[in-house]
Amino acid sequence: MKKLLTIAGSDPSGGAGIQADLKTFAALGAYGMSCICAVTAQNTTRVSAVQNITPDMVTAQLEDIYEDIPPDAVKTGMLSTPAIVHAAASFLAAHRGPPVVVDPVMAATSGGLLLEPEAVEIYKKELFPEAAIITPNIPEAEVLTGMKIEDVRDMARAAEVLMEYGCGAVLVKGGHRVEDALDVLCDGEGVHRFRGERIDTENTHGTGCTLSSALAVCLARGLSAADAVTVAKAYLTGALRSAAKGSVGHGHGPVDHFWFYGEKWGRMQ
Repeated sequence: MKKLLTIAGSDPSGGAGIQADLKTFAALGAYGMSCICAVTAQNTTRVSAVQNITPDMVTAQLEDIYEDIPPDAVKTGMLSTPAIVHAAASFLAAHRGPPVVVDPVMAATSGGLLLEPEAVEIYKKELFPEAAIITPNIPEAEVLTGMKIEDVRDMARAAEVLMEYGCGAVLVKGGHRVEDALDVLCDGEGVHRFRGERIDTENTHGTGCTLSSALAVCLARGLSAADAVTVAKAYLTGALRSAAKGSVGHGHGPVDHFWFYGEKWGRMQ
């Protein structure tokens, strides 16, 4: 069994953050571990409070995990302060080996800000060089590059600009901003477009966390970046399609991380 580590923030409503990461790891047959960097008070409609964990505690969690259960892949999510980004990046730089997926989380689906602006430069200079792949959505890619992204060519150019920070690959997620469910990957060998199915649902809480976690599982199993994106997008599409059948909460509900188990269970009845 592959061992996966998420370094991220906690979502008490269960739809995003480490909760979504651990669900994704489990759904895809991996053993999940977590280093909590922030505790949030949030639900499907808002983020009302954030309590950051001290950088020393972040490092202590990572040291104990690596000492006993070295991960086969790592993903980072909400790293809200410059000091936390620095702590995570420094530790990963000193423990290179497993592939790292960096999801540069800046805001929740409900709109709440989850990243201090001063942390952006540390992301680019310290954390991106440790990444096998980074997964910004279009608003995040615009902040990281200073570009205005209006079409697929802009997405590709933004990915190429972000590659200059030393990461192995960049996946710019289109969502509904450019074309339906179209993502662009730059992996150093070329630019690849991944067109997906648009699912008509408001239940999109935690989609970025879920996709990046699925990518980490795929990389742990030895898939290339392009193949990992194909598999992860298929998994997320199923989770969105299943979530569209029901609703949790009164805002942007979560995706259905265990959608294919539900399908199998239904056939057993």
